[in-house]
Amino acid sequence: MGKTVAIFNQKGGVGKTTTCVNMAAALGQKGKKTLLIDIDPQGNSTSGVGIDKSTVEYSTYDVLTGEATARSIMVETEFKNLYILPANMNLAGAEVELAELENRNSILKRAIATLVMEFDFIIIDCPPSLGMLSINALVAADTVIVPLQCEYYALEGLSQLVSTVRTIKQHYNEHLELEGVLFTMYDSRLKLNQQVIDEVNKYFPNKPYKTMIPRSIKIAEAPSFGEPVIYYEKYSKPSFAYKKFVDEFLKANK
Repeated sequence: MGKTVAIFNQKGGVGKTTTCVNMAAALGQKGKKTLLIDIDPQGNSTSGVGIDKSTVEYSTYDVLTGEATARSIMVETEFKNLYILPANMNLAGAEVELAELENRNSILKRAIATLVMEFDFIIIDCPPSLGMLSINALVAADTVIVPLQCEYYALEGLSQLVSTVRTIKQHYNEHLELEGVLFTMYDSRLKLNQQVIDEVNKYFPNKPYKTMIPRSIKIAEAPSFGEPVIYYEKYSKPSFAYKKFVDEFLKANK
């Protein structure tokens, strides 16, 4: 049975989608059959693997509302061992529609129950908020990875995020665990970056990954070409960093 990992942070702009796309692609390169699930209405993971959101007829919205099965909307990407359940703008209305349904918090979990048996890893890209979509992701997941920007405000949000995970674990998914914290947008020249890292290590020992994802223009360029940065510029610093992070992740999941 595969492992399901939600990439989640209630704060936007922390490299969440970039991490989803590159983690999933790097796992595929390592020979792991990987499914990327996009349940963010922005659909950036979808376009990040080369799929035009405007041409997506059936998306995760249709899965959550019962109009389609997860298997029927699954798309094989052009990248090795990587599949996706794509998103489009219809997903923006799902929050309201799901609120009226019974067992609304576990719809995604039930929808992907058979796919979990077929994939080594399932990576879920969550919206940057704690709404019905993110709750569904956290209920479906085994663990959570938190991308964390190396800045002061990120520290404030982390304690709130951990509280959120604890609440989900207590009420909806007793098996949910914090897999790790991944520092993003790292700049070794900035003293504040190291201060943030030291604080997180102090309060969450053994949770931060040793690998840090550097700031890079290549990360910003890659989505416009519909490619993960590990394919777009495979010899760049962020490419090496994401591959090293995935090595670290796999070592912990032997």
